[in-house]
Amino acid sequence: MSSNLQGRKVLFITANIGIERDELLKPMQALKDQGASVTHASVEGGEAETWLNDSEKDVTVQSDTQLKGLSAADYDLLVIPGGTVNADNLRQDKDAQRLVQEFRDAGKTVAAICHGPWLLIDAGVVPGKVLTSYASVRLDLANAGADWVDAEVKVCPGQDWTLITSRTPDDIPAFNEAISQALRAA
Repeated sequence: MSSNLQGRKVLFITANIGIERDELLKPMQALKDQGASVTHASVEGGEAETWLNDSEKDVTVQSDTQLKGLSAADYDLLVIPGGTVNADNLRQDKDAQRLVQEFRDAGKTVAAICHGPWLLIDAGVVPGKVLTSYASVRLDLANAGADWVDAEVKVCPGQDWTLITSRTPDDIPAFNEAISQALRAA
């Protein structure tokens, strides 16, 4: 196990249902394997249900805490997994929106995959950013003022904060590498 991310703290946020399994568990494990401290917070706390391919119920995982009361000040990076049902529920949560805004305001990195960028739209942080997502989210992002590209991973650094996005579970290796690089640089 490499410990090059020792001391780095990563927050994963989800709803309690419909989380695309690999978009939550694979990045979490990759970061843990590199020595990062990982916290999974869900809207309600407690059990969170993962799905496969947005349609098949899979494993239930235990989130570490609920979103309410969390602060970006306690973490180095925020990750938003996809899954259509997860993302649609999460985007409506005021605590999730607040956390995205806090990470942006603190100049920290936010990473989102698949349908995860829906939360970025509702948090009001995409205007002027270049990002990718699941293809069906493209028009939503464009309507919110973002520029969309078809790429396995897009890192959009800015003077104020950095945004990392990917399209699908197939892009997880590139997504994980971009997150690791951002944490090393933090």
